Amino acid sequence: MTSAPRFALLAVVVALAAVCTSCASSPAVRPSASPSATVSAEPEPSPTPEATPAEAAVAAMSLRERAASVVMGHIPTTDAAALHAYMESSGAGGFLLMGANIPGDEAALQTITAALTVDPARPPLVAIDQEGGDVSRLRWDTFPGPLELQQADPSAAEAAFAGRAALVRQAGISVNFGIVADVTPDTGSFIHRRVLGATPDAASARVAAAVRGEEGSVFSTLKHFPGHGAAPGDSHTAIPSTALTLDQWRAADALPFQAGIDTGAELLMFGHLAYTAVDPAPASLSAEWHRIAREELGFDGVTVTDDLGMLQGSGQPQYADPVANAVAALAAGNDMVLTVVYSTPDTATRIIDGIVAAVESGALPADRLEDAAIRVIELRFAVAEAGGGDLPCTTCAPAE
Repeated sequence: MTSAPRFALLAVVVALAAVCTSCASSPAVRPSASPSATVSAEPEPSPTPEATPAEAAVAAMSLRERAASVVMGHIPTTDAAALHAYMESSGAGGFLLMGANIPGDEAALQTITAALTVDPARPPLVAIDQEGGDVSRLRWDTFPGPLELQQADPSAAEAAFAGRAALVRQAGISVNFGIVADVTPDTGSFIHRRVLGATPDAASARVAAAVRGEEGSVFSTLKHFPGHGAAPGDSHTAIPSTALTLDQWRAADALPFQAGIDTGAELLMFGHLAYTAVDPAPASLSAEWHRIAREELGFDGVTVTDDLGMLQGSGQPQYADPVANAVAALAAGNDMVLTVVYSTPDTATRIIDGIVAAVESGALPADRLEDAAIRVIELRFAVAEAGGGDLPCTTCAPAE
């Protein structure tokens, strides 16, 4: 990362012991031998690096526990007991709060978010779409929304998202799916009122400012990678597509995502949209777009799908099975799969069972699931470690 550390990560120092490579006796104790004799010694084995807490935790999990840890579920209720039972029975690693989960005031919401935690040592990732403006789950959020911030100095975006993040954290929520890094000048686009800039440079400055504003309060999420602005259409009802080339994307729509990543965003949400010159598949199901995010943009945090129910809502028959969608999304490189639309109380459990079956059959590599589970549990451990204090940056370069 090019940015300075935002906050010290949950400290884990992996120490490698020095290895003696010659291991010959000193001249004072070397036994006498004929000139042709040689003295040899078996080289000492290289030490095995110590596992991080997240790696150790995942190593101790059963296959089903690993599968459950990478699922973010949802049920539409404000019944705290029902929510607790849902998290306990499914073992899901996260929960997305939608409008149907939000009561009338912050105190009541705190009761709901507390009920989502089954094990305080491994709290779930509780997320919300708190963009401000048109997409605002917290009705008491009066900070400027994206449409207003498009015309303001980037410092206004930083202040607005700092205030917004404080409200989110006070409610007991650790992840905000709130920073739209898409960019479009098209006022007719469904995403236009939600973007932070009409040009790549303007959006980049405000996206970075929004990430800075959220730091320490919530984990920041950039969405909807690789960018809705270039792909006309609404991914809630279709699979928008564009013929934009990879080089064209690098010069424009990539820039706000790069800015947010460089500033330390911890999560990257992949959209259900296709850049057909790069991959005909939606980015959420594309191994190539995950490679680009990791290798070209340097993102090292948690990748998460947009709601997989939106794929079903596209009406395309190949995306009719939510379990198959989840397995394909994990295989492509997502660390967490999100299910909201069309979900029932047993949807998360069916997806978890499907992930287990896919690993057992070899359709989903076991090490891909392990890698995803480690990244997710790192964030969950960071939430537990922070308690009521500042959340650490989990994607920042360690301090020198």
